[in-house]
Amino acid sequence: MRHIPPPINRSRAKAMRKDSTRAENMLWQVIRDRKLEGFKFRRQVPLGRYILDFVCFEAKIIIEVDGSQHAGNAADTVRDDHFKAEGFRIFRFWNDEVENSLDFVCASILTQLRNRGE
Repeated sequence: MRHIPPPINRSRAKAMRKDSTRAENMLWQVIRDRKLEGFKFRRQVPLGRYILDFVCFEAKIIIEVDGSQHAGNAADTVRDDHFKAEGFRIFRFWNDEVENSLDFVCASILTQLRNRGE
């Protein structure tokens, strides 16, 4: 059975897609439309009670692009543990990492996509 997120999360995710950060938009332009070696990513995806910045269901990889408000955030740890238990791998990048080192970020993501079975 397909997961249907709560309507409130669907509307929040839609709003977040319209109001993405500069870093999220930069990364999205590189990974959208299967541009990253054919892997399909979705952005601002409601899954359960959470909204994920980017997810590739095929590779079970979640990518979060965070600002300073996420430094040491206990809620992020709980959320990450939840998705790890579901078999996902979570990768977090800071906004400034994406903005200043987009090639490095993409190379890191590609490495994880290629090594997903290991």
